[in-house]
Amino acid sequence: MRKQNGGEVEIRVQPRFGDNAVRPLEVSPSAATAVAAPWLVPAIVAANVVVFAVTMSVNDCPKRSSSCVVRFLGRFSFQPLKENPLLGPSSSTLEKMGALDVNKVVKEHQGWRLITCIWLHAGVVHILANMISLLLIGIRLEQEFGFVKIGLIYVISGLGGSLLSALFIQSNISVGASGAVFGLLGAMLSELIMNWTIYANKFAALVSLLFIVVINLAVGILPHVDNFAHIGGFLSGFLLGFVFLIRPQFGWISQKNDAPGYQTGVVRQKHKVYQYVLWAIASICLIVGFTVGLVMLFRGVNGNDHCSWCHYLSCVPTKKWSCNSSPTYCTSSQNGNTLNLTCEGNGRSGSYLLPNATEARIKDLCTQLCS
Repeated sequence: MRKQNGGEVEIRVQPRFGDNAVRPLEVSPSAATAVAAPWLVPAIVAANVVVFAVTMSVNDCPKRSSSCVVRFLGRFSFQPLKENPLLGPSSSTLEKMGALDVNKVVKEHQGWRLITCIWLHAGVVHILANMISLLLIGIRLEQEFGFVKIGLIYVISGLGGSLLSALFIQSNISVGASGAVFGLLGAMLSELIMNWTIYANKFAALVSLLFIVVINLAVGILPHVDNFAHIGGFLSGFLLGFVFLIRPQFGWISQKNDAPGYQTGVVRQKHKVYQYVLWAIASICLIVGFTVGLVMLFRGVNGNDHCSWCHYLSCVPTKKWSCNSSPTYCTSSQNGNTLNLTCEGNGRSGSYLLPNATEARIKDLCTQLCS
């Protein structure tokens, strides 16, 4: 689930729905593999929870608003539901904590936001959906392939999701770990293809995985869902799976473990030729893809200028909803101790007794006024 906010002020929830739905059937190779106790995936979950708690503390809703949700939590209470229906902080707090803001990445050279946004979440609903999905998918993969490979896939996939999102959705800020979670799902699919010859019931496993991928990506065409982050994370993880999750052939393992004097004269290869080919193709695609994407981003390229139909990958308009994601702005004026705001989107106006309103506070009030 990935969440976006309109321009400078508007909360835009962008759930990345690679983090829900039915999970694939677990399919293991016919030979038993050693299972290590997973620790990295639980540690990532814990880190995300800690970062969310810190974000809520920094947000300090009672200091900003008189209509906080669950106010008895004090500084950890949530912004008004009209401003953030996911039970979380304000858009200005997320931006301060490192949300993905294309203008800051390109014009202020804050490329680190491509990574920090992966660890931020828009609310309790958002983080629960992503972390439950991460546990369901990630623990199995870490048990089979170890924390180093899965950790690399998680982080690089998250970066890939942020990169594609930044190229195509440039009017909103964005947070969420679902690009990374989608990357793990993509890695599961490529691992099955890469090690095709050693799996039993391979076609059932392939159909199951493809069904889940299609369903989750299809949900991404709903409004306010950052499907570009889903797609970028999935493609990155899919290619990374070919690079990191290659398994040796069982014939080679058996021959290697044969007792002296019992070895046959036939020398078994560790990997099939097709595995080496897929590894090489995926490595080249990853290097070229990330290089071209980063160059385009830091040159200020808008992907929509070069692909007139790509916006349909993230939202398909219907009679029931609109895909308009234009940023929301407010005009403001200060009259003594009174701040006057007018939303340019819907024309609504409001007056607030704020003698020294900060820019962040004005943004939050504008979000409420325009929502």
